[in-house]
Amino acid sequence: MKNIHPQWSYSAVLYEMNIRQLTPEGTLRAAEGKLEFLRQMGIDAIWLMPIYPIGVEGRKGALGSYYSIQDYCAVNPEFGTMEDLDSLVEKAHSLGMKVILDWVANHTARDAKWLKTKSADWYEREADGTAKVPWDWTDTAKLNYNNHDVWRGQIESMRFWIEKHNIDGFRCDMAMLVPIEFWQQVSSVLHAVKPDVFMLAEAEELNLFDNAFDMCYAWEIHHMMCDIAKGERRVWDLRNTMYADREHYPNSAMKMMFTSNHDENSWSGSEFDRFGAAREVMTALTFVWEAAMPLIYTGQEVGYDHSFEFFERDHIPAEAYKANADTELYRKLIALKHSQAALQAGERGGRTIEIENNAKDCLMTFVREKDDSRVVAIMNLSPYTIHANYNNGIYAGEYTNAITGEKVLLPVHFEQDIEPWGYTLLYK
Repeated sequence: MKNIHPQWSYSAVLYEMNIRQLTPEGTLRAAEGKLEFLRQMGIDAIWLMPIYPIGVEGRKGALGSYYSIQDYCAVNPEFGTMEDLDSLVEKAHSLGMKVILDWVANHTARDAKWLKTKSADWYEREADGTAKVPWDWTDTAKLNYNNHDVWRGQIESMRFWIEKHNIDGFRCDMAMLVPIEFWQQVSSVLHAVKPDVFMLAEAEELNLFDNAFDMCYAWEIHHMMCDIAKGERRVWDLRNTMYADREHYPNSAMKMMFTSNHDENSWSGSEFDRFGAAREVMTALTFVWEAAMPLIYTGQEVGYDHSFEFFERDHIPAEAYKANADTELYRKLIALKHSQAALQAGERGGRTIEIENNAKDCLMTFVREKDDSRVVAIMNLSPYTIHANYNNGIYAGEYTNAITGEKVLLPVHFEQDIEPWGYTLLYK
């Protein structure tokens, strides 16, 4: 089992960059201008949504889907040039940030370069010889992973970005649709080229961590958080999932926690819509969840309440991109993540130790502890005022409030009202 991750990743916070919507220009050059803002907030790594040319055949909307790729080794002219990408990567690296690319291995565009230059058996085919459409993604063509030439083509394309353009890793779209043996070979080859390459799977299957990926999505937990915010589930579902994950996944497994990403934002609404009054406490939860790396999606860093059009230009107005209370909240949560060894992802972080409370269907009260680092979380994950009553035992003492900066004495016996969706994060 793969259990050694890049050193930078254990305390990292990831930012998903939607080039098309981040700036009025919608270009890599304009996006590069946002890197200093993001680094000052504390972001460690940038995940670029697909930057490749987009197919024309069957194109959805005016600009098409990022995930309908014509050429794996080129840059979408909509965003700029290869030199523009290199400049963004160089700038990110100079600021101490990593850059990972979105990789779509399952399918290409229906007018992809490979459809014209490779043999017919690179694609799965219908009876009439046309390339199959996966699911209802009518602008795409399904690659044939029974043909190992496809494996070699994919791997050489990924190597191109690492060797020629200094990319630090890949977020792999719908990774479960492609054989795990392929991903294991990818990981072996890429690590030989760049030992600290980082691999993120958009999937949750248990075998992803068998010499393939560093991190998977926490889809199940995310949807549970949404359901709790809507009053459809209770906290014990989260608790049970945490313990189940300990049993199912290797100790080294990282999970990506989020309140939004490009899929959730465009198809289910912004985090303001999906979480309502629970938005802030759920955001905080993504930073203290066991074994996890938090994600921030384009616009969240400035509290932009909008569901982006997926196939059109629908950018953040320049006047809306300013530091505000949301920016400051993220800065404080990131600082907590960076400073506390207890909150590291994977095998390096502290396990969650629950503090028994009197309202386990609504409250999560727990400690994460590692070496001389300790974080206490008191979270009311409900729309009700809860009169909390419980004992902190050996965890009583003086702490600092991560959000207010105030010194706090956590008593042995804790008894007070906690407002709906209220929370406190303390560190020692």
